[in-house]
Amino acid sequence: MPLGFYIIMAAQFFSSLADNALLVAAIAVLMQMTAPEWMTPLLKFFFTVSYVAFAAFVGAFADSMPKGRVMFITNVVKITGCVAMFICAWLLEPGQSLYGPVLLAYGIVGIGAAAYSPAKYGILTEYLPHQKLVIANGWIEGLTVASIILGTLLGGMLISDAVSSRLLAVDIPLIETGIDSGPEAAILIITVFYAIAAIFNLYIPNTGVDHRAPSRNPIYLIHEFAHCVKLLWSDKLGQISLATTTLFWGAGATLQFIVLKWAEVALGYTLSQATVLQGIVAVGIAAGAVIAAKFVPLSRAVNVVPVGIAMGLIVILMNFVRSLEVAIPLLILIGGLAGFFVVPMNALLQHRGHILMGAGHSIAVQNFNENLSILVMLGFYALLIWLDFPIYTVIAIFGLFVSFTMALVRKRHLYNVKSGPLPAIPADTHH
Repeated sequence: MPLGFYIIMAAQFFSSLADNALLVAAIAVLMQMTAPEWMTPLLKFFFTVSYVAFAAFVGAFADSMPKGRVMFITNVVKITGCVAMFICAWLLEPGQSLYGPVLLAYGIVGIGAAAYSPAKYGILTEYLPHQKLVIANGWIEGLTVASIILGTLLGGMLISDAVSSRLLAVDIPLIETGIDSGPEAAILIITVFYAIAAIFNLYIPNTGVDHRAPSRNPIYLIHEFAHCVKLLWSDKLGQISLATTTLFWGAGATLQFIVLKWAEVALGYTLSQATVLQGIVAVGIAAGAVIAAKFVPLSRAVNVVPVGIAMGLIVILMNFVRSLEVAIPLLILIGGLAGFFVVPMNALLQHRGHILMGAGHSIAVQNFNENLSILVMLGFYALLIWLDFPIYTVIAIFGLFVSFTMALVRKRHLYNVKSGPLPAIPADTHH
């Protein structure tokens, strides 16, 4: 892989690291306010809503200038949201509630992330030949998952009593900061990681692709986006890969909060301890992603759909676990199955999207569908928690839904195979 690819990886790593650490810090801020439990998944809801609301425009924005510049601008937006959340935590008085501003601050970070994503993935199809897309996706998904692991652990560590007490004990000569809580100190440090990502963005190579937005007219962009959505859902391979990744990201975002709640109920863990279990799931995803990148070529990507069915059923086994010794291998297995089936499907989706409509527009369509799935599934999860459903019932509903939906996707693919020839996939190799 060329040097520019590793610069892209580094920029993605630090930006994603900060996103995930900030989510934990934001949860801690809400807990400080004694916010109701159903409000916690709303953080992710506010973060994600921008992906859906601005889906018609971020693809055109990503294609309008060099991707490295797009990534830099959007990282600055993320820094703005992070600073806004710090101000919310800093202004907080004992017994005061600032739920709305905290959710809105994380929503600003989500706006940056929504515009960042098409550039992050779109540059891969501009910069690399198609036969390296599965490998590149294995790298970027593996590294993204590593950043999720380390970011979640970093957030959990920064808000823990042991670390936050030391951070608060740091004295800056001649400056009275007024920082008096762990989440405040954590958010300030997380801002530094966004800044590091922005610096890497400045060194991302220009791919030489002509960057000119086809139109600045919002009506035109919405019409064009709707056409792209229809085009990808009509494609025999595009619809299968899009349905699979859409389900994966909705399920993955929900599982993130399910693990936190399950760790509290089944294992008696605090938020800081539960973030370690989130990291364990992510270790499995990283391992599955690496294995898929090595052994599953683009031409056989659709063969991994049954793995998704198995993952949904295995999630239900969480209901019978009461010890860490059993929880760790189970969570690694769940993550491994998820990583194994999402990487080939993601690569196939990028390949079909790039052929049908171009990189930026394709990723925008992908983000719209995947994040709409996240909004719906997180909203349903928050509703179940608000209605006081036991976490064990929630896990059973979640696992059965994932398996059933993946089975429907597989049935649709078999129908497509019987109904006529599928689009050609270039012969490729795996390494």
